[in-house]
Amino acid sequence: MNNPFKQLNKPLQPVPDELKAKVMSDIATAKLLMELAELFSLDAAKVVKTVIDKRTKTKK
Repeated sequence: MNNPFKQLNKPLQPVPDELKAKVMSDIATAKLLMELAELFSLDAAKVVKTVIDKRTKTKK
């Protein structure tokens, strides 16, 4: 069985421009979706920290 990691040191092979453009477009779309998901998702650790901080400020 060949080690696929040994192929990482080899020079890159040329690819068609259409394929390269498609891959770059797919990556950009994935990044956009991840950023949109981050906007609409809840960071539970941040929410808990904020609640605890506000409760300790009101008790003082």
